[in-house]
Amino acid sequence: MTEQELRQHRCCFTGHRPEKLKIAEDKVIKSLKKEIRTAIADGFQTYISGVARGFDLWAAEIVLAFRDEGVSVRLICASPYKGFESRWSREWQERYRRVVERADLVRFICPGYSRDCFQRRNEWMVDHSARVIAAYNGGPGGTRNTVEYAIRHSVPVVYVPLGPNSDILIK
Repeated sequence: MTEQELRQHRCCFTGHRPEKLKIAEDKVIKSLKKEIRTAIADGFQTYISGVARGFDLWAAEIVLAFRDEGVSVRLICASPYKGFESRWSREWQERYRRVVERADLVRFICPGYSRDCFQRRNEWMVDHSARVIAAYNGGPGGTRNTVEYAIRHSVPVVYVPLGPNSDILIK
């Protein structure tokens, strides 16, 4: 299969860190599971996570749980650089480690930290996907940049509801 053919079966995630979401983790995860199930039903088999704290790691954990249940899905971890997680709490570092160890592929996008390593990671994920599942609350930052990049490059974005006022914020 060509890269373009593979891309048609790939979906990536973008979303805020827990402290920026302003909604309970269990509610985000419930909505995220629903969107991943829909993507699976739509023929998406490979999922790309940027493995950041919060939404990215929750998404990766869900994909791995579906795989454990016998669903034919694959996980690619697109980490911005080796050691990306080193300043996190022990709990988040452990979650990162468990996900990366079980992933089908781990790709370190940059050789080390740089000012643009996160944006380069986000663009790589979108460039290798045919759908983006996003938890976006309208605020500035990497999630907004990723959603805008996807829209500019005609990659459809599906928004995970983040509460009663979670209308789509970018079109």
